[in-house]
Amino acid sequence: MEFLQKIWQMAQQDKKRIVLPEGEEERTLLACETIVKNGLAELVLVGNIGKIKSKAKEIGANIEGIAIEDPENSERTSLFAQEFYELRKSKGMTMEKAEKIVRDPLYYGTMLVKLGYVDGMVSGAVHTTGDLLRPGLQIVKTAPGVSVVSSFFIMVVPDCKYGEEGMLVFSDCAVNPNPNAEQLASIAIATAETAKNLCGIDPKVAMLSFSTMGSADHELVEKVRKATEIAKERRPDLLIDGEMQLDAAIVKKVADQKAPGSKVAGNANVLIFPDLQAGNIGYKLVQRFAKAEAIGPICQGFARPINDLSRGCSAEDIVNVVAVTAVQAQKNI
Repeated sequence: MEFLQKIWQMAQQDKKRIVLPEGEEERTLLACETIVKNGLAELVLVGNIGKIKSKAKEIGANIEGIAIEDPENSERTSLFAQEFYELRKSKGMTMEKAEKIVRDPLYYGTMLVKLGYVDGMVSGAVHTTGDLLRPGLQIVKTAPGVSVVSSFFIMVVPDCKYGEEGMLVFSDCAVNPNPNAEQLASIAIATAETAKNLCGIDPKVAMLSFSTMGSADHELVEKVRKATEIAKERRPDLLIDGEMQLDAAIVKKVADQKAPGSKVAGNANVLIFPDLQAGNIGYKLVQRFAKAEAIGPICQGFARPINDLSRGCSAEDIVNVVAVTAVQAQKNI
């Protein structure tokens, strides 16, 4: 696939160090061999060293030369506990609690990111999105000027004329259940920047709803309408328009009828869904019915790249998300 080939090439040009806190997980170990063999990143695995090596041997995964850190025995654990205590003491954190918490591989991995030992983190093969976001928001936090962490999928649809020759960016499909208008505007702006900096496309952002330019009146529509206004006001340099239905967003003939004069309608390559139900259903419909490649979910908005995986992911999915994370680290997005 052309897009992923480009991401791999970019990752190879400036190799970054990525931590995988699910070091004892089978798909993660299988992915490691491909990542190292292709020079996509330097890796750090977190977990019990004996268990990791035993599992790798059992499944025939070559992890020779990959760094392994065991939070139970690492010399960094006491430093991480102190740092975590300082970050969270205003929230009632004690040193005793901090010393226990940072032994959790996800928290340990996030501390590696926070303190610059690694450039990014990928997890989620056996943990939920909430498991990943919690330490991310507590430790790494959001990037300057960013109010909300969100997610996106890069959808690559075969034999498709919509978007950028079949490539579209969908958001938010994995993180925010019901963003308010302010948050939705922030998600739209962040996703436009992602489309430009990561995907190399000129973003045309459609704010999706069941209404197009006032065709329906409802509080759900009003939220999208208000979010569109906020996003346009904050970033008049970006092409963001709405509210609009999906067909008006991507089909020129429909756009000419429903949204004449819009520079986005009929040409959208970035689709912003009004809530998580719509986003999650939408990307899975396209993935299954159109046999699209769904690359993600990828997080945006953290001060340093931290990315989630679907628990149904394959080893190949992990390889690709690691490559994307490395490129995010290169571009500081």
